[in-house]
Amino acid sequence: MLTRAREGDTSALDELFGRYLPRLRRWARGRLPAWARDLAETQDLVQDTLLETFKHLDRFEYRGQGALQAYLRQSVLNRIRNELKRARRLPSTTDVDPELADSHQSPLEAAIGAEGIERYDAALARLADDDRELIVARLELELSYAEVAEATARPTANAARMAVSRALVRLAEAMKDERRLAR
Repeated sequence: MLTRAREGDTSALDELFGRYLPRLRRWARGRLPAWARDLAETQDLVQDTLLETFKHLDRFEYRGQGALQAYLRQSVLNRIRNELKRARRLPSTTDVDPELADSHQSPLEAAIGAEGIERYDAALARLADDDRELIVARLELELSYAEVAEATARPTANAARMAVSRALVRLAEAMKDERRLAR
């Protein structure tokens, strides 16, 4: 069926779409936080991603059973990550009364101090996307390890904890480098 779809057989494409769309919608449900959504829901995002991915099936390298599903899942995950990045870049749509603002430090500010925030941001920008996602999820979004596991497709909370720990070590090394560069 994959070969037929690559050759442009629309019935094969429809069959692939029908097979993978429900699976990926279930898998992706809840992975895009409400604050990152605008007019597009996660279901729409999955559908759009499948449409775009199927246009470029010639790039897919078949490596055995389950390979196409893994490829499609990675495509959806990449799209979700892009949506999160896009949502973070958008300006806030509501004005906050300054008298309601919280004057307490965030846990991140308390941990590394206000002067370290710039070094943290610079070091974070130099990390791999996966490390950055783990650190932001745990430190900035204050997700539990179970939530981090779900958001980053780790099999367990313990696997997420280990991945976050390793990412934090790499962040600490990058922050040391930033300190040396600042001198």
